[in-house]
This record gives sequence, structure tokens and C-alpha cells, in this order.
Amino acid sequence: MTTAAQPQIRARFGTWGPWALLVAGTLAAALSARPVGMHRHEMAQSAVLVAAAAALQGYWARMKRRRPDPSWTGVCLYVLRWAIGFVLAWLNPFFAFYAVIGYYTAAIDLPRRLVLPGLFLTAITMAGGQVGGWPPHGPVQWLGFFLVLAVNMGLVSLFTRYAQQEQARAVVQADTIAELERTNTALQQALDENAALHAQLLLQAREAGVADERRRLAAEIHDTIAQGLTGIIAQLQVVANAPDLNTARTHLERASALARHSLGEARRSVHNLAPVALAADGLPEALKKTVTEWGERNGVRAEFTVTGTTEQLHDEISATLLRIAQEALSNAARHARPARVGVTLSFMGDEVTLDIRDDGTGFDPAAVPRRTRGGGFGLDGMRARAERIAGSLTVESEPGHGTAVSARVPLVRDDR
Repeated sequence: MTTAAQPQIRARFGTWGPWALLVAGTLAAALSARPVGMHRHEMAQSAVLVAAAAALQGYWARMKRRRPDPSWTGVCLYVLRWAIGFVLAWLNPFFAFYAVIGYYTAAIDLPRRLVLPGLFLTAITMAGGQVGGWPPHGPVQWLGFFLVLAVNMGLVSLFTRYAQQEQARAVVQADTIAELERTNTALQQALDENAALHAQLLLQAREAGVADERRRLAAEIHDTIAQGLTGIIAQLQVVANAPDLNTARTHLERASALARHSLGEARRSVHNLAPVALAADGLPEALKKTVTEWGERNGVRAEFTVTGTTEQLHDEISATLLRIAQEALSNAARHARPARVGVTLSFMGDEVTLDIRDDGTGFDPAAVPRRTRGGGFGLDGMRARAERIAGSLTVESEPGHGTAVSARVPLVRDDR
């Protein structure tokens, strides 16, 4: 039987049970009237009491619909119905069928402290009916009455205690179910909120990815195509003022080589590949070649030095340091007009340092405006590149005393 069906069965029995037991007791008493020796006046008294019991039950049913909880009115009605049942059982023991309803209704109609006294009254009526009716005759019948009463009270106490435990268990179970429902509701709300947050995070991550890719391409274009075009323009300007054909041809060849190099870098930037200079060589070789070519193009004495034990660096580390070096050299050519540039790559335990120093005009770093907050071009672009791989970049310069750019990044080895 399901838990949900039990209250419905109890409600039906509470409505129709007393009527059914009253009818059963009346029929049993009527059929046994002659065998038990009932007189006419006792039968008439029984009929009056049965009618009173029926009227009482009808009133009780109406009252319970208005006030279903235990009350003093319910106590009075319980005692009155017990008295009617007791007298009916006195007249004929078979009316105990009706009196037994007191066992069921005591816990429903009486306050908690009066339940056991009410059950005791009903047990007296039932014990009297079970030993053959009231009053018991002789010591033996009285002894049987008290024994039956004791058994009835023992069983009633046992069943009452069991019913109270079941009721407490049902209350705990109902509280547990309610708590689980509240927890499930809160969990569902949390899941809904998490789903909304997840969708929002995905959107933000997608937007951040798009913005980061735009910044990467902008920086790559600035570091490759823009610098290449600047170099090509410089070479063509020399060609325009060349004193002879050989000098013009030399600078045209340099401009053509810069154009091819810039085109290759642009293609690799679009596909997020390593710079061309790193395709075949490690970082030290790529930096040496970059510094040498830059010095030849700009007519500047450029030197490259490696200190410490050379390590094979991760592609991202190598590409970042190479781009920083290219940008620093490009800035020196455009703004500093140096006579000498020194580039040093230092391997120092768990760190790699790249230093670019020149003896150019210098500048005041505090006076240089930041072009973007998230990293853009020039100094900000170099700083953003270093910070992207958990590094840092410092610039030391003073008007008339040259410039020193230093990038410090973690030494991450290439495990391939």
C-alpha cells in the first residue's frame, strides 16, 4: 500500500467506520437478545441508546468538519460515546463491536495527555464484553476481567507506542522529503544560473578571443609588414639619390629582399606561424642574422652577444623575444639615429633576458603616451608581448644618453 493512499483510507474509516460498527453491534445484539436473556425493557433501552449513538455520531461528523483538531468539545463527545457504548455493552456484550471505535478515535479526538485515559476507558468496556458482560459475577469472573483488562491495556499501549513511532517517522520522512524538494529546487536554480553564466562566459571568451586575435594580427602587421615597408622606403630613397648605378642596384636588391621577407612574414602571421627567421634556426642564430642585416641596412655598427648556456627554447618564447628585438631595432632606426647598437641574449638559470642598447638621442619614457591599455604597438606592444608569456619589459632612456630595452621572460624549453 502506498503512503499516499493511507490518509485516504483513514479518512474513509473515520467517516464510515463508526456507522458500520454501530450497525454491526446492533445486528449482533438483536440476534443474540434471546440467548443472552435480554428483557423487553432492556431491548427498549438498547434501542433508545442506539438512536442516541446515531444522533451523536451525526453531530460529531458535522463538528469534525468544522474543527478537525482535538478540543474539549471532542473530549466531551468522546466520553459521552464511551458512556453509551459502556451501557450498551452492559445490556448486551455484542455491543462491544460499537465500543471498540474508541481505540481508533482516542488519538484523533483527544489531546495527547488524555489519549491513554481514553484508551483505558475503552479497554474497560471491551474487557467487560469479553468476559461475558457487566457486571462480572463471582471472584473468578472478576479475576478474568482484570486479566483481560491488563492484556487489553498492554496491547493498546504497545500499539499506541508503535503508532506514535510510525507517526514520528512519517513526520521525519515528510520533513526529509520537503528538505530534499527545497534542496532540489535550489540545485535546479543553481544549475540554471550556472548554465546562464556558462553561456555568458562562452560569449565573453569568444569576444576576448576575437579581440586577442585582432591585437595579435595588428602587432604582427606592425612588426613585419610596416617595418618592412619602412625599410623598403628607406632603400628606395637612397636609390633616388644614388651617385652611381652600382649603389642604386645594391639598394634595389635590398629593397627587393625586404619585400620578399615581409611577404613571407605576412603569410606566416596570418596562419599564426613562427617568424621566418626561426623556421630553420634557433633564437640565437635568428637574432644574430636579424641584428647583422639591420646594421647593414641602416649603416649602424650592430653587435650581437650570447651569454650563459644556450638552451632550445619553446617556439612562443623564441618568437616573442625575436619580435621584441625587431621592434626595438626598428624604433632605434626611426627615432634614435644611433652610431652603435648592442644586442645581448642571456641564459640565466630559469630565465632568459634580452637587452637592446643604443647610443642614440634617447627620450623621456614618462613622456611617451600609451596607445592602448591592452597593449598596442611600439613600447606598449613589446611590453604586452612579454607579459603574454609571464615576462616583463623595462625601458631605460634619457634624452642625449641613448636607450636600453630589457625583456625578461621565463626559460621554457622545447621538449620536442
